[in-house]
Amino acid sequence: MYIKVLTVSDINNYIKRNFDNDFILQNSSVKGEISNIKFHSSGHIYFSLKDEYTKINCIMFRSAARNLEFIPENGMKIVVKGRISVYEKEGAYQLYCNEMKVDGIGELYIAFEKLKVKLEAKGLFDKEHKKEIPDYPFKIGIVTSPTGAALRDIINVTKRRNKAVKLIVYPSLVQGQNAADNIIKGIAALNNIEDIDLIILARGGGSIEDLWCFNDENVAEAIYNSKKPVITGIGHEIDYTIADFVSDMRAPTPSAAAELAVFDLKNAENKIESCKDFLKSSMENIKNSKKDELAFMKKRLDLISPMAYIANQYANIDRIEEILNVKINRNITSYKEKLHKIKGILEASNPFNILNKGYSVIEDEDKNVINSIKDLTKINKVNIIMKDGESEFEISKIKK
Repeated sequence: MYIKVLTVSDINNYIKRNFDNDFILQNSSVKGEISNIKFHSSGHIYFSLKDEYTKINCIMFRSAARNLEFIPENGMKIVVKGRISVYEKEGAYQLYCNEMKVDGIGELYIAFEKLKVKLEAKGLFDKEHKKEIPDYPFKIGIVTSPTGAALRDIINVTKRRNKAVKLIVYPSLVQGQNAADNIIKGIAALNNIEDIDLIILARGGGSIEDLWCFNDENVAEAIYNSKKPVITGIGHEIDYTIADFVSDMRAPTPSAAAELAVFDLKNAENKIESCKDFLKSSMENIKNSKKDELAFMKKRLDLISPMAYIANQYANIDRIEEILNVKINRNITSYKEKLHKIKGILEASNPFNILNKGYSVIEDEDKNVINSIKDLTKINKVNIIMKDGESEFEISKIKK
């Protein structure tokens, strides 16, 4: 019997035609829980619809998505209407959604919210309990899968920013039943290494089920009780877990966690050089300022020093001496003028000057001036003073 050999395209095309011709598959209403939702820049929405046992990939094109009355989120229970067909290029079937309505919130989402409220009430999310992230850590512990992309991203970022930083990896499950216990042991083990500065708890993206181990209450307690500060880098930017709320710092991705944890060596070196230049400049300014201050103080000391005072007093003495000399000479001149005037008066009043005119002065023996003839009758001797001298005479005869 001859069997025709078909190509892959033939098979996928055949399956697609069967799907497209099936009435039920072309008019399906399916309910389930949203998981791993992604909003594409084109406006299309990609997500999975799951129940307790299985899941189906779904797509809602922009033309249908613009009519939504709510924003779909992971964990929501919804009912979608559409058709199930095959994407020939990938050989995968998926549900093309035309309508979407809320049917309820998924059980995992409810459990997440309940635990979040419980731990928040216990104070595990309080800011005052957050430990400070060191600015310059040199040894960083990492709890993650040793084979995952998260670790490779962290290593790449660390090498780029600072090759001197050491990474200590605790290999852990980050998905599945035993993952939470592994994570708790990893946090405890890294806390026992004394020189570890901080811990990064990391995992790549995934659905809410994939990330569920990070919503474990015991994991939250381990992060809260960690002596070392913990940075979480779990999933993508839109993914939030309980671990993110408890951690000391949340990063949107593992790469971002490494960016926050590992300081840029080049920037640090530039900062040190800048500080060095600033200190040098500041010291030079202080030195010059002190020099100016010292010169000013020296100038003030010179002005008020005893030697300067003495020198100034010498000059003052010379000035006073000059003033005194002027005053003395002025007084001498004044007194000379007065004396000359008095002399003139005295000379004018001096009786002896009359003698120069031919007059004489007659005195008795007691030097009393005789100015009357009567007085001559009473004495025998007289002293006669003339301009050129004096002589004593005896009175022999008085003619009246």
